[in-house]
Amino acid sequence: MHSHNIQQWHHDHTFAQDRRTPGESRTLIVIGITAIMMVVELMAGVLFGSMALLADGLHMASHAAALSITAFAYVYARRNARNSQYSFGTGKVNALGGFTGAVLLAIFAVLMGFESILRLLNPVEIVFNQAIFVAVLGLVVNGACVFILGFENHGHEHHPHHDHEYGGHHRQDHNLKAAYLHVIADALTSVLAIFALLAAKYFGLIWMDPVMGVVGSVLVARWSYGLLGSTSSVLLDRQASESLQSKIRELMQADGDTRVTDLHVWSIGPEIYSAQIAVVAHNPLSPTKYKTLIPSSLGLVHVTVEVHVCSIQERAA
Repeated sequence: MHSHNIQQWHHDHTFAQDRRTPGESRTLIVIGITAIMMVVELMAGVLFGSMALLADGLHMASHAAALSITAFAYVYARRNARNSQYSFGTGKVNALGGFTGAVLLAIFAVLMGFESILRLLNPVEIVFNQAIFVAVLGLVVNGACVFILGFENHGHEHHPHHDHEYGGHHRQDHNLKAAYLHVIADALTSVLAIFALLAAKYFGLIWMDPVMGVVGSVLVARWSYGLLGSTSSVLLDRQASESLQSKIRELMQADGDTRVTDLHVWSIGPEIYSAQIAVVAHNPLSPTKYKTLIPSSLGLVHVTVEVHVCSIQERAA
């Protein structure tokens, strides 16, 4: 067979991973805002000799680094989308970026909790007005970042397609979720800090500051745990949701003659899946015909169908 005839059976493995996503653009904007705030706080801390401003500036720097990992994952996935060394494209880079972000969140939660417990055991003097100013400023900046990234998250959740029930995590951009949780964690820290500082300043409840730190670290740890679970399931090729598997079986077996004997469905990127399906029938259809039974709305972009014919002995049985 001539090579030009074979080409029609080849297909692309980029699965739209070469396109710039809204999540990438929004993350870059947030990195810019975070970096500016970081520089302002570090400079102010040095000029005014404020440890509170310096500490918050360094805290911003850690989150700028975490968000930079998110941005790198987007750019790497896009630029390597056509790299043939990746069997199913670079969709899983998204989950890897999210997993890395979740690990950093977990580290942040542990450090936050450890520092809070130390403060609880060994209270330090708080310069209230300056600390409250830093916390409010941080809340304003983080609030803006939450809005920028959160708007995109909600846009994903309310997609008009009707098939989201089958995907389990339809439109789940894990990389964007990691960035979103980082800025949410920052905003939460600012809110708890303002509450604690006001309680300490006006009611003398100095212990509220470290206690709110512990509360914040527990919440951040829970978010991190959830994101670690969802991203690791993608990275480890966990089977897709039961609802999606059931829908595929239902479509394959609709003629009454075909039976699905083996089914593997796993995520290879945000909202996209690969599937290996083995079927047996008395009068089987062609693999191509079986593939056409699956609507594109289910998100299966790479499907392999293995067809078996019932033997005479099996028919008799």
